[in-house]
Amino acid sequence: MATLTIDGKAFHAEEGQTVLEVAREYGIEIPTLCYHPLLEPYGACRLCTVEIIRNGRSKLETACTYPAWDGIEVKTDSSPVREARKTVLALMLSRCPEAPAIQDLARQYGVTKPLFPAEDPEQKCILCGLCVRTCHELVKARVLNFSQRGTDRQVGPPFLEESSQCIGCGACTIVCPTGAIEIALEDVAVYEVKPLGPTGAVWVPSMQAVPLVPVIDKDACIHFRQLDRSDGDIADACQACQMLCEADAIDFGQEDEIVELDVGAIVVATGFQMWDPHELSQYSYGESPNIITGMEFERLSNSGGITGGEIVTADGERPDKVAIIHCVGSRDHHAHEYCSRFCCMYSLKQAHLVRESTGAEVYEFYMDMRTSSKNYEEFYERLQGEGVTFVRGHGAEVEVLQDGKLRVRGEDADLGRLFGVDVDMVILASAIEPQQDADRVAALFGLGRGSDGWFAEAHPKLRPVETDAPGVLLAGCCQGPRDIPDTVAHADAAAHQAATILSRGEVTISPVVAVVDETLCSACKTCLSLCPYSAIDFVDEENVARVNEALCRGCGTCVASCPAGALTAHHFTSEQILAQIESLFQTT
Repeated sequence: MATLTIDGKAFHAEEGQTVLEVAREYGIEIPTLCYHPLLEPYGACRLCTVEIIRNGRSKLETACTYPAWDGIEVKTDSSPVREARKTVLALMLSRCPEAPAIQDLARQYGVTKPLFPAEDPEQKCILCGLCVRTCHELVKARVLNFSQRGTDRQVGPPFLEESSQCIGCGACTIVCPTGAIEIALEDVAVYEVKPLGPTGAVWVPSMQAVPLVPVIDKDACIHFRQLDRSDGDIADACQACQMLCEADAIDFGQEDEIVELDVGAIVVATGFQMWDPHELSQYSYGESPNIITGMEFERLSNSGGITGGEIVTADGERPDKVAIIHCVGSRDHHAHEYCSRFCCMYSLKQAHLVRESTGAEVYEFYMDMRTSSKNYEEFYERLQGEGVTFVRGHGAEVEVLQDGKLRVRGEDADLGRLFGVDVDMVILASAIEPQQDADRVAALFGLGRGSDGWFAEAHPKLRPVETDAPGVLLAGCCQGPRDIPDTVAHADAAAHQAATILSRGEVTISPVVAVVDETLCSACKTCLSLCPYSAIDFVDEENVARVNEALCRGCGTCVASCPAGALTAHHFTSEQILAQIESLFQTT
C-alpha cells in the first residue's frame, strides 16, 4: 500500500496502480483520449500530463503510465500542466480541426486555433492507438496496425485493404475517442438481420425482467465469436465484461445443464411469440428500414435503446408523418382469425409517444378500437384530443416509393372511400401467436390445444387456469392473448391454485381409469402410442402393458383401440353399460 499526494490531498494506492487509476478511483478528473482500463497504458495522447514532484525534483509525466509510488506529490492542474495540455490540444487541432472531441477539450483550455494549418480538415484520427491495442489485446484479431512514419503515419489493416481476419465486431469503433472509424455495411444486410441495428453483446432483455439479470448474446460476443472462428485456439479473446464485473458473476465456461426435480404442480407460462409480417407481402415489411413492428418501435423509443429514446427514421431524421396500422396478422383469414387483444392499446400509446417526442402527424388505421378495460376508453379520447388522425378501415397496402417515402393506402369506412397518405415511418401492430414449440410442450405435459394453437383450459369459466392434466396449470398468454393486467391476474390465480394443490398433501384422483387384463394383453404396444397422457408403460420383464392410475384420465382411447380387448375402463365395462341400458326399459 502506497501513500501519495494529489493536489494537496493524501490518497492510498494499491500495488501496481498508476497515477491516473488512483485519481479516477477518487474522482479526480484528468483528461485523456488514449486510456482504457482493460488495455496496457500507452501515453500516446499526452493529455493526461501531470506534474510529478519526487525527491524535491519536479517533472511532467503522463499519468496513465507513471506508477503511483509512495511519497510522490502529483499536481493535476498546475501552470506547467495547463500549458503542456494547451500545446498538445493545439497540435491535435492542427491534425483534426473538425473532431468534436478535440474541439470540446480545446474550448475548456481556451485553445481557439491550431499551431499549424491542417493538411486534411476531414481527418479525425489522432493516432492514439486505442483501436490497434483493442484489436490486438482484447479481440485478438490483430487486424489494425500502424504504418508509415512521421506525418505520413496512419492506422489501418495491412495494405489498407479489407482483411479476412476482421470479424466486424465494431470494438475499434467503440473505443475510438474521435469517431474516426466506421463500419460500412450494406443497408439491406443490416436490416434483414437486425432492423434497428445490432444490440450489444451484453444486454438486459427487458428492464421489467424478473430477475433483472443481463444475458450474453453469443452471436455478438467477441469472445465466443473468436472461439468458434478459431475452433478453440483463441480462447482468451476480450472477456472485458468478466474483468470489469465486481461480483465475479460471469463464467464463460458455463454450459447448459439439465436439472431433474420432483414437483407437485407445474405452471406452464411459455407466453407467445410475435407473428412475422413478412407473411403478408402487402405491408412491404423488410423492404424499407422505416417499416417496423410495434415491438421494434418499443426498442426504438426506449431510453436505453440505440437512439437513447429519440424517435428517428433510419437516416437519423425525425419523422414528419407516421402511420400506425392495426390488426396486422390479427382478425385476418390469411393469417390469424383471432384478436391479439392488446395491440389497440399499445398502438395508442405509441401514437402518444410519437406526438409527444416529435410532433409528427400520426395516422392510425384500425378496424375496431377495442378499449374495454379500466381507463382505456379515456386514453383513447385523450389521443383524439392530441390531434391523432384515426382512419376507421384496414390499412390495405404499404408501398415504398423511389424517394424513400412510404405510401399507405386503406379504406375509410366512415367516409365510404379509399384513403391514402405518404409518411416517413410505418408501425405495424403485428399479431401474436403461440410459441413455435407449443406442440412439443403440449405433448410433454398432455395438454390440449384449441384450433388457434393456444393451450386449452379445463373449462373457460369455472376452471380457467387448470388443464385436463392433473397438477398442470396455465398462466398468461400461453392460454390465449392477454394484456398485462389480465396476465398478472391469471398468473396469480395459477399460483394460488398450485399452492392449494401442494397444501393438500395428497391428491384425489378419479376412479374412472383404464385397467389391463394382463392375461389377454398381446404385447402389441398399440395403446402406448395412442395414450394422450403417457399413462401406459410397458413392462418388459412381464411382457405386458400396465396403466399408471395417477396419470390416467379415463378418456377411453386405449380401451377402444386395444385389438385384444385387454383394456377396460373401471365402472364402464360392457356388462355395466348393458345393465344401464336394460334398466331404461324396465317398468316399475
